[in-house]
Amino acid sequence: MKVLVLTLIVLLMFFLTKNLIESSNAQVIKIPESEITENARWYEYEKDGIKIRFFAVKTSDSSIKTAFDACDICYKNKKGYSQDGNYIVCNNCGNKYLINDLGSKNKVSGGCWPGYLPNSLVGNDVVIKKSDIEKGIWRFK
Repeated sequence: MKVLVLTLIVLLMFFLTKNLIESSNAQVIKIPESEITENARWYEYEKDGIKIRFFAVKTSDSSIKTAFDACDICYKNKKGYSQDGNYIVCNNCGNKYLINDLGSKNKVSGGCWPGYLPNSLVGNDVVIKKSDIEKGIWRFK
């Protein structure tokens, strides 16, 4: 019963916080920095009919982390990640990762860890290159 309730909560959080990034001719996507909080927010970017999911979250030191909603191992199950306090949790295997560590310990491929997705802060926007997002498309086919 607890598993069912947890699954329903995770699905509800995913559908309520998911945002579709509109495709345009620009080479980057911009997310207003004010939109990113310590509560992870999920996004989708569509390329060739494939929805590439990723999330953005602010760390305790106010830096912003972005990562694919899939890893190099569990991606085939298409369950993604959810948030539990200061952790991002794999919905497939249950591994937990400190939000502050995202992007610092997973730059080498392999293993269950939210896939690294670089970003930069330009003015008041979090900027992600579309080419970087598209490099992760294999996780969502």
